[in-house]
Amino acid sequence: MKATILRQFDLPDLPSASGVEVVGDTAYIIGDDSPFLYCFDARALKPNGRITLFETVHFSSGRLPKNLKPDLECLTAVPAAGGDTALLVCGSGATAEREKGFWVTLPKQAGAGAAVYPLSLSTLYTALRKALPKSVVLNLEAAAATTTELLLFQRTVGSGAGNLLFRLPLQQALDFIQHRSSQLPSIQTQFYQLPTIAKIPAGFSGATTHKGNLFVTASVEDTSDPVADGEVLGSFVGMLDLAQRSNRPLQTRFTQLILPNGQPYRGKVESITVRREIAPQRYELLLVTDDDAGGSTAVLVELEA
Repeated sequence: MKATILRQFDLPDLPSASGVEVVGDTAYIIGDDSPFLYCFDARALKPNGRITLFETVHFSSGRLPKNLKPDLECLTAVPAAGGDTALLVCGSGATAEREKGFWVTLPKQAGAGAAVYPLSLSTLYTALRKALPKSVVLNLEAAAATTTELLLFQRTVGSGAGNLLFRLPLQQALDFIQHRSSQLPSIQTQFYQLPTIAKIPAGFSGATTHKGNLFVTASVEDTSDPVADGEVLGSFVGMLDLAQRSNRPLQTRFTQLILPNGQPYRGKVESITVRREIAPQRYELLLVTDDDAGGSTAVLVELEA
């Protein structure tokens, strides 16, 4: 595998990008320091509106305070009533304030007429915590959906012991999340062995599905605290085989993200989506990054799988 950066775009006035999803002609991006869902033209990557997820008086500085933010890290497209598409936005779950989410019914035109419904994820997150190894803090960093499953990715910083995937039946999970059912969905877990940089293991940061393939990103951050930031050493792009199942951590196919000159990219990738398939086993990916200081970029990448 080889993942080469083609182009980088600054995302001004979008703090701490954490999730991206392309639906139709629109790229939707969330930031973990922001109360908005940002809309961009998927081709030109030019802003064309934003959707308010929640009202707050704490965004006057352009970033939500760390102790108050819901830490919206997970974004994925999911089926909605009538054959439409909705977006599921979820907090990381690392603190009580981060057990919130939002269901967004997509408008016909980006930024106009979206319906946003707040979600309480506390009960679901309590169940997820029970599936974690002892002393590991819940810290969801990515979500993706197949036709049958909702996939939630746990990132455990400073240790490879807790990098795992929660697999939930899709319709049961959506019914529970939207409070249409009181029955908890079943939860299956799968651990993964992720690559390292300077002996520090990577942690999941993004995920998306495309034509039956599961693409993921992972980044290396020198910290053992799920809330505090640390020095970023680099990021990876990979593909996971959902048909693989084992009680032991699975090996994975990852490649470190590189610059056009072949040097390793040292930024922190937060999410991934597929813009197009260039040729068989060649994809143009759209990634978003966060510099931990409020800055964000979008990164176009060519992946040779």
